[in-house]
Amino acid sequence: MKKHNSVLTVLLCIAFLCAGYSAYKIKTAQKKFAIVLQAGKETHEGMARALHAFLYTSELKEKGYDVVLIFDGAGTEWAEELSNPDSQSKLLPMYQSLKKTGAVEVICDFCAIAFGVKEKLRRRQSPLISEYEGHPSIVKWIGKGYQLIVL
Repeated sequence: MKKHNSVLTVLLCIAFLCAGYSAYKIKTAQKKFAIVLQAGKETHEGMARALHAFLYTSELKEKGYDVVLIFDGAGTEWAEELSNPDSQSKLLPMYQSLKKTGAVEVICDFCAIAFGVKEKLRRRQSPLISEYEGHPSIVKWIGKGYQLIVL
């Protein structure tokens, strides 16, 4: 009887582990993130925020999450700098690697105008978006289940 109980206990443990893993996998697969980069290029802090936006985007994509990177506000300056074929930015290799992950990239049309980079971005066929009063719609991404991370 003891042997039977031990086998049953082991089988139950395996079943619970499998069920828990499946639930975790489903829960993880449903997570989506919109990383909003608003920091500009002028300061060390701005560079650190951009670096972390790219780092987080890459890590999340590598782990199978849906990720959109939104360049907003002064962050549109980063979009212009990193799409420039002559860029010497220290972040360029990281950004180019991020692009290969297939992360969706969105650039605020209104802010690109405000920060004087729209024409350069337009000529490079960058994805300028103006869904809500000239800006990308945050409600659109939230409605699709995305969690916002603003840097």
